[in-house]
Amino acid sequence: MELPNQQVAASFDEIADLLELAGDNQFKIRAYRRAAEIVRSLDEPAAELLRRDQSAIPGIGEALRSKIWEMESEGRIEYLERLRAQIPAAIVVLTRVPGIGPRTARRLHESLGIEDVASLLAAARAGRIREMPGFGAKTEANIIKAIQSMQSDGGRKPLYQALPLAQQIVSELLKVSGVEHADAGGSIRRRRDTIGDIDIIAATTDAGRLMERFASLDVFQEITSMGPLRASAVTRSQIRCDLWAVPPESYWTGLHHVTGSKDHHVRLRGIAGRMGLLINERGVYRDSDGQAIGIESEEDIYSLLGMSYIPPELREDRGEIEAALSGALPAIIGRHSIRGDLHMHTSWSDGGESIDDMARAAQAIGYDYIAITDHSRSLGVAHGLSVERVLQQIDEVRGANARARGIRILAGAEVDILKDGSLDFPDEILERLDVVVASIHSGFRQDRATITGRIVAAMQNPHVDILAHPTGRLLARRPGYDVDIGTVIREAARTGTALEINSYPDRLDLDDEHARAARDAGVMIAVNTDSHASGELANMEYGVWVARRAWLEPRHVANTMSCDELIEWLHTHKAARG
Repeated sequence: MELPNQQVAASFDEIADLLELAGDNQFKIRAYRRAAEIVRSLDEPAAELLRRDQSAIPGIGEALRSKIWEMESEGRIEYLERLRAQIPAAIVVLTRVPGIGPRTARRLHESLGIEDVASLLAAARAGRIREMPGFGAKTEANIIKAIQSMQSDGGRKPLYQALPLAQQIVSELLKVSGVEHADAGGSIRRRRDTIGDIDIIAATTDAGRLMERFASLDVFQEITSMGPLRASAVTRSQIRCDLWAVPPESYWTGLHHVTGSKDHHVRLRGIAGRMGLLINERGVYRDSDGQAIGIESEEDIYSLLGMSYIPPELREDRGEIEAALSGALPAIIGRHSIRGDLHMHTSWSDGGESIDDMARAAQAIGYDYIAITDHSRSLGVAHGLSVERVLQQIDEVRGANARARGIRILAGAEVDILKDGSLDFPDEILERLDVVVASIHSGFRQDRATITGRIVAAMQNPHVDILAHPTGRLLARRPGYDVDIGTVIREAARTGTALEINSYPDRLDLDDEHARAARDAGVMIAVNTDSHASGELANMEYGVWVARRAWLEPRHVANTMSCDELIEWLHTHKAARG
């Protein structure tokens, strides 16, 4: 059986986590994290691609290739097993608490003997953590808050971990004789940033054969229940998966039911009831005689209720039903709407490929333009560019742009917002760039007023075009810093600064609720990938899903503009602030 990319990516992520816990070289750690993202974004199995051509996957060198082949042939990576043996299990567990990094986890384990999350919470509540040098009451309170948040979210997983698994499972089930349709529903189909479990529905004329194949899939660690029409399992990455088998005539109402959300369904069923109709997972029926009404698509369900079709991403009872009844649903953005990417890195800083490589990959996607935005000098761990090197890179970008055909390459930079609110490059450098992306990479523990003040000061600089990953969160790894996002949105509107939806799968920052608030305030949004290799450009779909959930239309997103329109916008919004 072929080696799933999700399994390879999970192993590389774990290696990176363990190397970080061991205090290993940061560049090595980043290489494994980048490799995980690259493999996760591939359409074909990585091992198969590499067998055909060892250079087929940019960013995957000899050492990483050998580990992929080892995993395929042996079912394990010896290097990963050695790392697991070297790092105490307690430290690994503690780093799963948002905000606790490797050094903190090791100190808590070695100084207080903390072995798990329960003992960490007990120590925090007993006031033991604040007694340690370098800790205090605030740190203790943050730990309690983080653990309570973990407990309240029910162990939800990031979308990027669950979606490839769901797609793999659905792909296998569609091969089963008798299966006519199959898809994932729930939070996955609505493209929420985190999911609780994987819900799959399949239309079949042979439910027994479907259930047999489901139970045999290698992706599962355990089959927890099996019935004639429903089965449940747990994947090797500890995500629950539920399968519903339905007859073909019930598929569309079943898919609609499994997709949710619960609040959306409650509202729809109320409308249906007032019309003398009953809607459930089996079909749509007339109350008067129980007669079934034929449903051939989800569009039929909404049409029957006098509504425009509501895309899955909007089904959260946030005004979509009223809009659909009045014909006022937005024409939300699609992947095809994106015409460029304004945040990416190259081998000049911590990326893995050249300017020309990134441009060629973007052109192959169909983009009209890209911005090269390598890190600025203060981010040493990412090989941030000095003033001299950024000037050299501007010349290199101009040269690459002259060589390119059919795509415009813009010279930019991702400029650090320093701890005092100043920017990492002086204005005389910033004014020479086509695009300036500002972001925070340090001082995450500053208080709300300080963090917010830094961001506001950066947006007030007349050269800053985009604020990147505005809250600094990393899904399942780190909460965002304590920022007043309402103030940030208001200042973005006042200064004309675009706010980013960062499409990197473990960021998705802004989230959908903040992005919608920004839209309502008249703020321009930029949906960017923050790519560090050409394979990561495919992550754009994650940002587009956030934008769709935020009700964004193409007119709300800067990089849906043509190149000429974008250049005009850059000059106009800068001039308005200058």
